[in-house]
Amino acid sequence: MKVQQYHAMVRAMMTRRAMLKGAAGMGAVAAMGGGLPGLTGQARAQDNVRAQILQIPGVGMGSPTDADWQRVGELCLGSTRARFSQGEFDGVELTFMGLNNQNLHNFLFRGFLRSWEEYTGATINWIDLAQADYNARLQQSIATGTVDFDVLEMGAPFEGDTAGRGLLDPMPQWVAADIDMDDYVDYLKAPVGTWDGQTYRVSIDGDCHTFAYRKDYYESEDLAAAWASEGDGSDWAPPTTWEQVNAHSRFLAGKSDPLTGLPAHGFLDPLRYSWGGFGFYFLADRAASYAKHPDDPAWLFDPEDMTPRVNNPAWVQAIQDVMDLMAVEGAYPADQLNADPNTTAFQQFLAGTGMGLTWWGDVGSSARTSDTSVVGDVVGFSINPGATRVYNSHTGAWEDTPNEAPNNAYIGWGVYVTNNVQGDERKRTAAWSVAAHLGGRDLSLWCSAYPSGFQPYRNSHFTYDEWEAAGYDRDFVEDYLSSNLDSYNHPNAAVEPRIPGIFQYYSIAEDELVRGLAGEYGSAQETADAIAAAWEGITDQIGRESQVALYRASLGM
Repeated sequence: MKVQQYHAMVRAMMTRRAMLKGAAGMGAVAAMGGGLPGLTGQARAQDNVRAQILQIPGVGMGSPTDADWQRVGELCLGSTRARFSQGEFDGVELTFMGLNNQNLHNFLFRGFLRSWEEYTGATINWIDLAQADYNARLQQSIATGTVDFDVLEMGAPFEGDTAGRGLLDPMPQWVAADIDMDDYVDYLKAPVGTWDGQTYRVSIDGDCHTFAYRKDYYESEDLAAAWASEGDGSDWAPPTTWEQVNAHSRFLAGKSDPLTGLPAHGFLDPLRYSWGGFGFYFLADRAASYAKHPDDPAWLFDPEDMTPRVNNPAWVQAIQDVMDLMAVEGAYPADQLNADPNTTAFQQFLAGTGMGLTWWGDVGSSARTSDTSVVGDVVGFSINPGATRVYNSHTGAWEDTPNEAPNNAYIGWGVYVTNNVQGDERKRTAAWSVAAHLGGRDLSLWCSAYPSGFQPYRNSHFTYDEWEAAGYDRDFVEDYLSSNLDSYNHPNAAVEPRIPGIFQYYSIAEDELVRGLAGEYGSAQETADAIAAAWEGITDQIGRESQVALYRASLGM
């Protein structure tokens, strides 16, 4: 993490990364949990499991396979064997609904749970959903009140729609003990995963968007010389503000990529934003530093009456930034209007196209462990870019003050058990055992280090020595892990509300944004106004009074 990215925060407090570096000699983050010499036999055995699984298949050994997932799942079965007898769930049949994005998520779960099924005797049936289809399928169950699955992979933003409607089963206490919830980073602890005092979530992910960029672009003498001649007089260095991102993107149009020799491109916005609600996060990345004022927890709606803020000058500026780059020939790859976030991450950036992008941790965990990545040696990471000014919604004016607001987009995937299991205690226990296995402390470390769809979310995931022993070099580990931790712990992080209908808001915003980028509206302001009008309709449909109360509660007001 570059020092200049912290501005006032660096002056006010020591960054988490600096603390981690200081703790490295004592076992890095192990020191945070009291992990000092004199380990018990059980702790040594657990450390051995962690070391074993991090060598499967090994960094630089290609993409993990189903055989690798099965082996990791078997090695992490200790808690299940300790708590349950072999064959204890013979005859139990469970249905698991989750994602299949990039052939990860459910595909990994099948492998991880193969040994669980063999040991317990239970059988799991699978409902696999593409990312763009997930919200519609879940909303169908919510709207009808019918749940045809027992275990659910779901993000925290949907807790208002599900737990708030009584569709989930509360977590038994033994699960909390087995998965060591105290190990979660602070922003994933309660109230996340809870509703009306009950806990429903086993975290398997800790989402935030971070900025991944190509270091070789900024180490190129040719590009540095061209920038000195054509640029704005600033240093040729990785951008730390969205204003710099756009300036660099305009400059790179027509240049050559230092790695591939093909045309260079700047920031990779996914101009096909319609992605089942998940695409909205990529506009929010650009908007957050303009819109999330440090003195105001709200940035999506006015907490007094749910009036949308998505059409205020901050959000309009974010939309305008995208439109400005669309007007520059060569700023984006050809046909970028058809590029969704999967395209920008896996077919473009990791494959050697573009200067940078914001994405979840998949980019970091895939950069050096995926067969299709060519940027592993030249990729760097930081928190999302900031802005040179921030909009104050209370005064209705811009403030010329540098601002950062990392987007903790989606608050991470979790595993939930539905009310479908209630009335059958064996089935209920089996379902929670599945959740506990997938959310176990050791298994989660492997998922953080290899392509999985998940990123680091436990304090124990930030032990540099473990990653280095797995084959990562220290600089890469510090860069990647720090971008996550510094986003989670940022004092002005942009965290979304867990209110009913949140993905309805996001989905319709995507649709209106795409229409605006296609020229159906006359300006960025008209595009934002269309989104705001649609949001007002959703709020009225759900119930404004109840939405205000839940939104304020989610903000701690």
